[in-house]
Amino acid sequence: MRGIYLGLLLAGLVSAYSSFGSDFEGVKELAARRVSWLSRYLVFKKIPAQANDHFILQSEHGKIVISATSANAAAFGLNWYLKYYCHRSMSHMGDNLSAVYPIPPIKAPVTKDASAQYRYALNYCTYNYTMSFYTWKDWEHELDWMALNGVNTMLVANGEEAVWQNVLRQLNYSEEEIRKYITGPAYNAWWLMGNIQGWGGPMPQSQIDGRKDLVQNMLKRMKVLGIDPVMPAFYGMVPSDLKNKVKAHIFTQGTWGFFTRPDILDPNDPLFDRIADLFYGETKKLYGDRIRFFSGDPFHEGGAVEGVDLGKTGLSIQRAMQRNFPGAIWVLQGWQGNPRKEMIAAVDKQGILIQELFGENTKNWEDRKGYESTPFIWCTVTNFGERPGINGKLQRFADEVYRAQNSPYGAVMKGVGIMPEGLNNNPVVYELMMELAWHKEHVDVNDWIKGYTEARYGKNTDDVTKAWSLLLQTVYSSDMGYQEGPPENILCARPALQIKSTSSWGSRKKKFDILKYKEGVKYFVKALPQLKNSETYKIDVVNLVKQDIADDADTVFSGLVNAFEQKDKVGFEIQAARFLQLLDHTNTLLNTNSYFRLDTYLRQSKASGITPQEKRNDLLNALMLVTYWGGNDPKEDNLHEYAYKEWGGLMDGFYKRRWQLYFEQLRNQLKGQQQEPIDFFHWERSWVQERYNSAINQSK
Repeated sequence: MRGIYLGLLLAGLVSAYSSFGSDFEGVKELAARRVSWLSRYLVFKKIPAQANDHFILQSEHGKIVISATSANAAAFGLNWYLKYYCHRSMSHMGDNLSAVYPIPPIKAPVTKDASAQYRYALNYCTYNYTMSFYTWKDWEHELDWMALNGVNTMLVANGEEAVWQNVLRQLNYSEEEIRKYITGPAYNAWWLMGNIQGWGGPMPQSQIDGRKDLVQNMLKRMKVLGIDPVMPAFYGMVPSDLKNKVKAHIFTQGTWGFFTRPDILDPNDPLFDRIADLFYGETKKLYGDRIRFFSGDPFHEGGAVEGVDLGKTGLSIQRAMQRNFPGAIWVLQGWQGNPRKEMIAAVDKQGILIQELFGENTKNWEDRKGYESTPFIWCTVTNFGERPGINGKLQRFADEVYRAQNSPYGAVMKGVGIMPEGLNNNPVVYELMMELAWHKEHVDVNDWIKGYTEARYGKNTDDVTKAWSLLLQTVYSSDMGYQEGPPENILCARPALQIKSTSSWGSRKKKFDILKYKEGVKYFVKALPQLKNSETYKIDVVNLVKQDIADDADTVFSGLVNAFEQKDKVGFEIQAARFLQLLDHTNTLLNTNSYFRLDTYLRQSKASGITPQEKRNDLLNALMLVTYWGGNDPKEDNLHEYAYKEWGGLMDGFYKRRWQLYFEQLRNQLKGQQQEPIDFFHWERSWVQERYNSAINQSK
């Protein structure tokens, strides 16, 4: 009997050890993918769960031991060691993960407690401005970055095409009608937010199936990395033609600029529960029944609410969610007037999480007294349309997160998040924001930045230190006032003599000391001999110098306008030549690095497609999004340049050609010739078609 008992005990220990060892299997695989040189020195141990995540780093017998309460905490612990001991980092704009030998020891154990329960990432728009054409290889990199930076809740906003296709089939929609509802791959964000339908489509069945498979792979990987998905909710959005098919109370939502919006089915109509159950049922079939978070904002950005009982609407949406996924949390954007007070007044607030979306400018969390005592997280948008430029109110981020945590509403302040419309910019912003989730003390960014730069470039130099000190006083300063993303580049604007902004809602105003910024750039470039082997340094050089050129362009443009108004033909020609030369200089600079080239983006769009039809449509979606965005009515033309890019291939092939046309018109006017206004609206669409045809012909 004793032998049998001992055998059972040993078997139990082996089973327990196997279970224990599998807890961090995903993190071990991450280490093997990204830092194979380090992975064999790593030992992971699970420790009991606490109120918030927790990790301990220490050296034992030549190994780095990472003890953590969860896989996500273990991944962040690994990142802490990489950043602060190996001086290595990963980002959306270059990785610095080369081998370090010998591996640095940890002299005294390091213990960190998360100050944030939720560490959130992504905006619906990120899925299009950055991720429209991600392959699994891209997602592997993305999810590894998320895990290393401690993200434990992440929006998943692709793959809904298959859900809606299956739902609409059960509502007797034809395949053709379904295709007219689903958008193309670069526009699904605004479809899911209830702004548009159909644009950029139709999406081939092969792509609908491929995106479903991709999300299934994402969810598997997220599970082993400790990242909870935030999936789209059913909040009443239905095709705008449903009212022609059924008898139900439907709120017509009209238009969003050029686009016809989906309608909202009254959540108090009996049909709402039927469609909600179909929607969540299909979500379970495709993506599993263990989803805890659902995102959905009815009446987003101008939705019509006349006649809507908002209190009952909120209750009905939450009840349908809870009926299908008991214990689910409804995630809402704190954006402008959303979420409306009336909508969340009667809901179970423990099942709600609000994102203070625009924290770099707003303090709705405070003005609304912790969103009427509703759990919320503090987030930054940073940019709109992934428009380029350097910005980020770094010290404000640290100040406001600390202030919210220690405010009278600290009990409902549940975390932090990054919600940029695009991620391929300003990596310092995203790294700081996610690290703030592990600081209970107030962070001084002037001190923090030293660790960041050493990890980004592999080492610090005096010139880099001086440069970043000046960057923190200028483009990354918190003293910028209200600002919707970075200041915009005149070189990329649709030509005119009076240009306040490049995009409809942006601004060209530089609210920082331009001379001080130029001094910072000079220091940064001076570090080249010492950092010439650092890819991340070279990426940042391009980013900083192109901003410097854009600042010069403002001065040249002002001189050009003045010369034209003074009818100074010679002066006009001098300034026009200088302006075009700055476009050329920028184009040459950008072409030195693949992160800043149009061809990189177009190759990504074509590579993401499997069939010829997918490749063609992906390419067209890609070109539209970064130029005129969408729409074919000149009267509704406010989205052009919303997602403009400073890319080699666009600077000369698109922006320069546009400016040359305009300068020729001004030149003729100076000669006394009467000129018809240039039809840039149709010129831009013709350019997209021309570039599209050229790319298709080259691929044949």
